[in-house]
Amino acid sequence: MSQVPADQPAAHPAVAASAHGAHPDLWNGDLAPTILAQRTWRWYHFAALWVGMVMCIPAYTLSASLVEGGMSAYQAVFTVFLANAIVLLPMLAIGHAGTKYGIPYAVLARAAFGTRGARLPALMRAIVACGWYGIQTWFGGSMIYTLLGVLAGHPIGGDKIGGLGINGAQFGCFLAFWAVQFYFIVHGIDSIRKLETWTAPLKIAICFVLLGWVYQKAGGFGPLLDKPSAFVAGGAKAGQFWTTFWPSLTAMVGFWATLALNIPDFTRFARSQRDQVLGQSIGLPVPMGLLAALAVIVTSATVVLYGKALWDPVDLASRMTGAAVLVALIVLLADQVSVNLAANLVGPAYDFSALAPRAISYRTGGYITAGIAILMMPWKILESTQGYIFTWLIGYSALLGPIAGVLIVDYYLIRRTELALDQLYRDDGIYGYVRGWNPAAVVAFLAGVLPNIPGFLNAAFPESFPDVGTGLKTLYTYAWFVGIAISAVVYGLMMKGRAREGGAALRPARSID
Repeated sequence: MSQVPADQPAAHPAVAASAHGAHPDLWNGDLAPTILAQRTWRWYHFAALWVGMVMCIPAYTLSASLVEGGMSAYQAVFTVFLANAIVLLPMLAIGHAGTKYGIPYAVLARAAFGTRGARLPALMRAIVACGWYGIQTWFGGSMIYTLLGVLAGHPIGGDKIGGLGINGAQFGCFLAFWAVQFYFIVHGIDSIRKLETWTAPLKIAICFVLLGWVYQKAGGFGPLLDKPSAFVAGGAKAGQFWTTFWPSLTAMVGFWATLALNIPDFTRFARSQRDQVLGQSIGLPVPMGLLAALAVIVTSATVVLYGKALWDPVDLASRMTGAAVLVALIVLLADQVSVNLAANLVGPAYDFSALAPRAISYRTGGYITAGIAILMMPWKILESTQGYIFTWLIGYSALLGPIAGVLIVDYYLIRRTELALDQLYRDDGIYGYVRGWNPAAVVAFLAGVLPNIPGFLNAAFPESFPDVGTGLKTLYTYAWFVGIAISAVVYGLMMKGRAREGGAALRPARSID
C-alpha cells in the first residue's frame, strides 16, 4: 500500500481498518471515503452551490433558444423549470450514496460497472466535463475581451493567429480567465465551497438590480412578455408545439446531466441526508426557473431600449457606460468562475484520479482537466457545431443517461442502498466481477446508447448522414429519457437474483443514513 501524501485526507475508518487489502490502483486519499471531520457542508452550502451554478450565461441564454424556437415567455420559463425538477430526481437518488458512504462518483460506479469497468463511466463523464470546462472558460475570456474593448473605447485585437483562428487578444483573454480559475484548482474543493457560498447572495442581489435597471430605463418590461406562442392556431408554427417541446425539454435536462452523475463528489461532504436533499431541492429548480424568467424579462426590455432582443448578457453589459461596465465585468467574471469550477472541474478531477490513483490525485486531475480544456480549442467547437445547444446537450445526455440508469437500479434495486465499502477498493472482492468488469453494466450501457447514435449523427453531421429515418430522429429528441429507461430495464433484468450475492460481504460499512 502506498503512503498517503500529507495534503490528502485520511481514509475512512472502515477502509483504513482493511487497508492491507486495498489495491493501490483503486485507492488514494482523495478517493477514500470522507471522515466525519470532513462533513462540513450544510443545506445552505448546497443551496448556494446550485444558485452559483444556475446563475450563468449559458443558463441565461437557454431561454433564448426556446423563445426563438416559437415558445411564449411563459412556456419557455415553464419548460426550464420542469426540466430542472425532472433532473433533480436522479440528483437526489445518486447523491444519497455520496452522503451515506462518503465516496465520489468514480468509486460509486465500481459497484455497478466493476472495479476496473468503472473507468468507462468515469472517462465518459470526464471527457464531457473537459469540453464544458473549455467552453465556459472561452465564455469567460470573451467577457474580458468584449468589456476591455468597451473600456478602451475601441475594439481590441488584430489579425487572427494561424492555426488558432482567433486573434492574440482573444487568446490572451482566454488564458487570463483560465489562470484565474487555476488558483482554485491549487487550493482544493473547500476553496470552491467558500467561493460559491459568498458569491450566491451577490448573484441574487445583482439579478434584482438588473431587473430594476431595465424597468426604469425601459419604462416597463417590454413586448416579449405579451408575445403569443408561435404554436397557437394561426401562428407561424401552428400545431408544432410538441415537436419543439420534447427536444427542448431533453436539452434542458441534458444541461445538468453531468452533475446528475457526479453529484456524490459534493454530497460526500454533507453533514446529513437532510442537508443534501433540502439544499438541492431549494437550490436547483426554483432558481433556474427564476433565472429563465429574469432572462425573458430583461431581454423583453432590451427590445424597447435598443430596438432588438439582446439575449447575451455580455452584449448587454457592453452597452452600459461608465462604472457600470466595470461592475458588470467583475460580476460576470465571478459568476463564470464559480459556475465553471463547481460544474466542470470537481467531477473530472476525481474521475481522472480514479483512472490511476497512484499517480493522479484530485489536484493533479484538476490540472489535467484545465490542460485538456486548452487543447480542445473550445472556440472551434462553438464555431463548427451548428446549433450547439441542442446538438451538444442532447448528444451527451444520450451518453450519460444510460450511466445514470445503471447506477440508480444498481444502488436502489440490486443493493438496496447497501454497499460493502471496503470491497470497492479491492480487485479480488465482490465488485471484481469478470476481471474487474461487470458485463451486465456494459451491455446495459451500450443498449441505452445505441438507439440514439443515428439521430445524433444526423443532428451533428446532417450532410454526411442525411438518410436517417424519421423514427430514429424522433427517438433522438428523447435521448436522455430513452437512454436511462433502456439501460435501467436491461441492467435490472440481467442482474435479477444477484442482489444478495456475496452474503455477509454485502453488509454496509459504517455510514451516514
